[in-house]
Amino acid sequence: MTREEKTMKSEKIYEGKVINLRVDTVELPDRKYSKREIVEHSGAVGILAITNDDKLIFVKQFRKTIEDELLEIPAGRIETDEIPDTTAARELEEETGFKSNKLKKLTAVLSSPGFSNEVIHIYLAEDLQEGTAQPDEDEYIEVIYLTLEEALDKILKGEIRDSKTTLAVLFYKALVLG
Repeated sequence: MTREEKTMKSEKIYEGKVINLRVDTVELPDRKYSKREIVEHSGAVGILAITNDDKLIFVKQFRKTIEDELLEIPAGRIETDEIPDTTAARELEEETGFKSNKLKKLTAVLSSPGFSNEVIHIYLAEDLQEGTAQPDEDEYIEVIYLTLEEALDKILKGEIRDSKTTLAVLFYKALVLG
């Protein structure tokens, strides 16, 4: 039995700088119809950067969506005609000032496939050279350095709640360090 939903009609109802929103009318496998609200996103990157003295680099910033500050790995949206590798290098430098001589893609994940097509590409950045951060004019970022153990403790205590950050730290511990 197929589980595919066939799109019968697609209507874009919002076009923004960061996201678009469309409503699709779909035919279900049992030939009934339903509507799907879909957030279109160009994708994003998250970078787990490791300093030469084995500290993990995080950024603390206020997130209006949850009305709170979050501790996250540096991250950002993939711009039009930009590939994820380029975005990762750009965002790392903009948010932290660091450049990486060893940038490696670890994985790519779907942020919330129930309603969004956003893919987040997770990178590991090592062999760093320090520079000057140049965040976007509407970003107010504090750079935080933690050991792997400190980061894991903050995840367990619920002090790191961002999914891409949690995934990156756990992925690094499990697959890179063994």
